[in-house]
Amino acid sequence: MKFLRKRGGLLMTSTLVDSNVLIDVFERDPVWFDWSARMLEMVREDGPLILNVVVASEVARAFKSEKLFEGIFSQPMFAREEIPWEVAFRSSVAHAEYRRRGGMCERTLPDFLIGSHAATRGHRLLTRDAARYRTYFPEVEVLAPDTHP
Repeated sequence: MKFLRKRGGLLMTSTLVDSNVLIDVFERDPVWFDWSARMLEMVREDGPLILNVVVASEVARAFKSEKLFEGIFSQPMFAREEIPWEVAFRSSVAHAEYRRRGGMCERTLPDFLIGSHAATRGHRLLTRDAARYRTYFPEVEVLAPDTHP
């Protein structure tokens, strides 16, 4: 079920934004800036851009100070959302399955927290790294370069 909010009588769809998309924009990535900026504008028209502490901590490196970081993420276009408790178990199960299937990267747990958060709250997910999310969270609508060029 999608997380919908009403704005002016219209139903709005929430989008959890993955850190790679935000980093592309804030660091003006030469390859991905245009796509990421365009997609952020597109999903912003549909509803709130959801951030959680995992995404925020991955993105913070793009800022020279905490004041600049807070200034950007306190804007009304962004909605900060706590990660629900039930995400912990679901993320762990998905990460264990990933490792069982031969996944070698230990640092992937943040991706599983992000995917599980989107699944648990019914957000769609804007990312450039769609494969893992689609494999372990198939119920999440994933917006990525392969489906939204």
